[in-house]
Amino acid sequence: MRSKRFEVLGNRPVNKDGYVKEWPEVGLIAMNSPLDPKPSVKVVNGKIVELDGKKREDFDLLDYFIADYGIVVENVEKVMAMDSLEIARKLVDINVSRDEILKITLSLTPAKVAEVMGKMSVLEMMMAVNKMRARKTPSNQCHVTNIKDNPVQIAADAAEASLRGFAEEETTVAVTRYAPFNAISLLVGSQVGRPGILTQCSVEEATELLLGMRGLTAYAETVSVYGTEPVFIDGDDTPWSKSFLASAYASRGLKMRYTSGSGSEVLMGYAEGCSMLYLEARCLFITKGAGVQGIQNGSVSCVGVPGAVPGGVREILAENLVAMMLDLECASSNDQTFTHSDLRRVARSLMQMIPGTDFICSGYSSTPNYDNMFAGSNWDAEDYDDWNIIQRDLRIDAGLKPVKEEDVVRVRNKAARAIQAVFEALGLPEITDAEVEAATYAHGSKDMPERDMVADMKAATEMMERGITGMDVVKALKTKGFDDVASDLLKLMKLRVAGDHLHTSAILDKDFNVISAVNDRNDYAGPGTGYQITAEKWEELSNIGNAVDASKIK
Repeated sequence: MRSKRFEVLGNRPVNKDGYVKEWPEVGLIAMNSPLDPKPSVKVVNGKIVELDGKKREDFDLLDYFIADYGIVVENVEKVMAMDSLEIARKLVDINVSRDEILKITLSLTPAKVAEVMGKMSVLEMMMAVNKMRARKTPSNQCHVTNIKDNPVQIAADAAEASLRGFAEEETTVAVTRYAPFNAISLLVGSQVGRPGILTQCSVEEATELLLGMRGLTAYAETVSVYGTEPVFIDGDDTPWSKSFLASAYASRGLKMRYTSGSGSEVLMGYAEGCSMLYLEARCLFITKGAGVQGIQNGSVSCVGVPGAVPGGVREILAENLVAMMLDLECASSNDQTFTHSDLRRVARSLMQMIPGTDFICSGYSSTPNYDNMFAGSNWDAEDYDDWNIIQRDLRIDAGLKPVKEEDVVRVRNKAARAIQAVFEALGLPEITDAEVEAATYAHGSKDMPERDMVADMKAATEMMERGITGMDVVKALKTKGFDDVASDLLKLMKLRVAGDHLHTSAILDKDFNVISAVNDRNDYAGPGTGYQITAEKWEELSNIGNAVDASKIK
């Protein structure tokens, strides 16, 4: 006979997940692999000639790039001689400032930072994140997609997401040719919910850059880097070509960050026997060397790999922290679903929610997961209340806020009407009043009327051939009476000239003021310092709709 207790436990959601034992030889180890290189450095005439046990003549492409561009050489031999435990303790110590830490960590090697992380518990890493985050004010990012690439639904969902507090919004496509429509719909809808939202459309790099140059997006994120040479060059990329691409975005006034995450090298079969954290550290040093302001990391779409090995979720937090130790904006993932267990997915996220990161999710699915074209998210539209109540329970600001149903209905309707007007003005396929009505109240694409997808795809292609830009969208909104949305979209376009939003960890407030690591630098130095929730903000976060006013109970 079987134990009935074990029988019940065996059917629990958590036991439907996949788990593997450590196997260092193929990279199935989160941190502190016995096969990781030992930290070392040697400098001759101002040039690094030895990096983590490898002489310069034996460097691969990644080693050359990191050695020449990713490490502050002036201080490197001094800080590399420091004990890793001492550095770990400085990260936790409230009496050691962030600026003092950066003077150390910007001159470490990938193997050294991985060794430092290995000395820290999850709690200690969280304490360090609270201090090392670049921007003082935490924020959040979301995904806005649907399985049918329905433009009016995207616009409505984008507006609701803005109203709920997201500072950035990202879309992608089920069908590649739909990308221009998704980009326009996200752009328009986001500004309706709250002016000053930055948007992107995640597609292949050439199309993504073109959409950005046309003014149909405001930032880019899916520029991927990897931790071993065979994986990096698989798509004909090098660190130098990725740097060129980053410069192309920046020169056109587009904020961008790289994307990396532990586990990709294991999946590709080229982990070279190294731990996931060490390989991710190499990605982060490449990002720093390229001059890119930030990184989306935290395993991201490969989260199932670290999630399957012992200590893998600890490693995800460690790689987020390493990004901050390199003074990068950290968009800390929390996006890809990786578990059947609600308890596990919350535990995975709390380590970023509680101390706060630049973007706690990148991104949170603003739609039900059946509509999420990023393969399903750790959090979706059905979790909004849970997220808000966790914020309330813990008295933390995790980037979202409670909203009223009537306000959500209002902005969804306005966004749907705005994109309807844009489509009409630009001669694109009709968005009917029935679609506007459905999008106003919809939960997801199951609640939306069908569109002629063939006609939409043809029109999207023709739109790009016509050279439609963001300014054409502004004009369309203006001619159709959406003056406020047109004005806000124009303000977003004008930012590209000044470029202030290209500073590290930049977001915009509703008045288009840039909030970044330059003017909102994290200054945490213990209790009563750093980011503090104001009385007004706390009232907003705590005032959930179903809370009872006990004083009015008779």
